[in-house]
Parts: sequence; C-alpha cells; structure tokens
Amino acid sequence: MNAWLPTAPCTPEECASRPGARPASLAGTLARLTAGLLAVLTGLLLAPLAPLTGRTARARLTRLWCRAVLAAFGVRIRVHGTVPPGPHLVAANHISWLDIPLIGAVLPGRMLAKSDLRRWPVLGPLIALAGTLFVERDRLRALPGTVRAMAAALTAGSRVVVFPEGSTWCGRAQGRFRPAAFQAALDAGAAIQPVRLGYRPTGPAAFVGEDTLAASLWRVAAAGGLTAELTLLPVIPVHHPAAADRRSLARATQDALRPDRESPPAPRPPAEGHCQWGVPESGHARHHGADGERGAVPAGALR
Repeated sequence: MNAWLPTAPCTPEECASRPGARPASLAGTLARLTAGLLAVLTGLLLAPLAPLTGRTARARLTRLWCRAVLAAFGVRIRVHGTVPPGPHLVAANHISWLDIPLIGAVLPGRMLAKSDLRRWPVLGPLIALAGTLFVERDRLRALPGTVRAMAAALTAGSRVVVFPEGSTWCGRAQGRFRPAAFQAALDAGAAIQPVRLGYRPTGPAAFVGEDTLAASLWRVAAAGGLTAELTLLPVIPVHHPAAADRRSLARATQDALRPDRESPPAPRPPAEGHCQWGVPESGHARHHGADGERGAVPAGALR
C-alpha cells in the first residue's frame, strides 16, 4: 500500500467488539444474514435495468432497495433534518459498508468508489451500470479526470456522494477530509450537504482495519437490531466564506461533522474514562490523535 493513501488507526479488536453484550440466537442471526444477502442479490440482478429508467424512477427504486437491505439485516433508520432539493455534493463520515445503503435510502445519488470495485467479478460491472463514479486512489495523475467526471455529474443535475476521509473510522473519531472532491463542487457551483452518520451500538457496525466483509456481515446480523442515524446538517453554499478553495471547503465540512458536535443523545452514556465499548479513552485517543488522525498520512495526500 502506498504511504500516502488514507488510513485509520481503528481495529476490529478495539472498535468493533461489544463486551458484555448478550449474543443473539444463532437462528435469528442466520435468518437476518440470509435475508440480507437475498436483498443484496435481488438488487444486483435488477441493476442492469437501471440505465433504462429515468432519474426519478431510479432514485425511487434505489431508496426502496436500500431500505429493504437495511431492514433485512435488522437495521432501523432514523433521519434528522430535511433533504434539500437540487443536486448537491453529499459529504459524509465513513464508518461501515452500511453507510452506502443508509445514504442510498435517504439521499440516492452517484457514489464515488475506489476503482478496485470496478474489477470485481459480477459486482463491478453492475455497480458501474448503476452510475457509480470511480477513483484510482493510487494514481494521483488520474485524479483530475475523476474530479471532472464528478463536476459533470453535478452540472447535469445528479447528486454525488463522497466519503472524504478515504477510509473507514469507528465513529468515535474521524480522519482528515481530503479536499479533491470539493473541487468538483466548486467547478460545478454545487452546494455541499454535510451528512453525519452514526450507529447504536457503534461496535457491531464498524467495518475497520483488517476486518473482513464476511466477519462484518455476521457481526451486523448477530447484533439483533442496530439503529442507524443519518443527520442532515445545514447546507454549505458555494458562496460561503469557507468556499474560497477546496481545502478551506473541506475543512469547513469536516468541522461541521466533528464527532464532538451536538448530536442526538445516546441511549446510554459510556462509563467515565472509557470509549463506548470499554476501550480506555486515553489509549484510544493516543491511537486516533488529538485531531482524530495519526500523522502517518502526509498532508498532501489526495490534494
């Protein structure tokens, strides 16, 4: 892996565990896992039909499918705020693979994904048909072309969804927002819609570090009912004082989504001096750093 690629210090052992939780029944876990995989498979089989539908119909079908996937895995959705009209660059923090159907259930749009996914058998061609935009994270020379494609999509009236951290974090801290995607918003004159994502409990939803998709799918199904929260924060217009350039716009969006900002109250606060599921706060903070990110990633990454 290139040294400049975004990374997070979160690990499944520290961030995805849930000490003391009562395990769900094996039958219930298998039922949710089977239902979830069938819902995903149904969407994949129908994906080739997406280009044949209009934008409004495609957005409606995307919402229905994403809600079906979340419901099948036992995930409840809570939405705070109102979806604004018009094309926006949706910028969200990144915790889990669940983020994709969660945003799709409320704000369907063209996702920005790493180019590796396009080369996956079966899945790659299907998500490309669905209008996904791809970024080659290990080729900086290709980045301007990706930015132009995003700007063109915004100009054409599409909503574009990005995770500017470039990597998943556990939700208790966040990484630095990479500014490249925000150049597309400036070029297209599109406003930024900051979206804060969160899960209760956080542990089972987190898909971080060297975690495998199979392990994460099982953990979500075994949780016996997660609550996913999507909070739409005030839109940042292109004429905002912070929109002078992509870096300042990225900073303004990151600041709006900071984990310590006001958010809906948790059902039960963590024990004093600890992270939510028993990870010592001091140790976790040392890993994440005072600003939510380790210094291993050079500041110039994904300019």
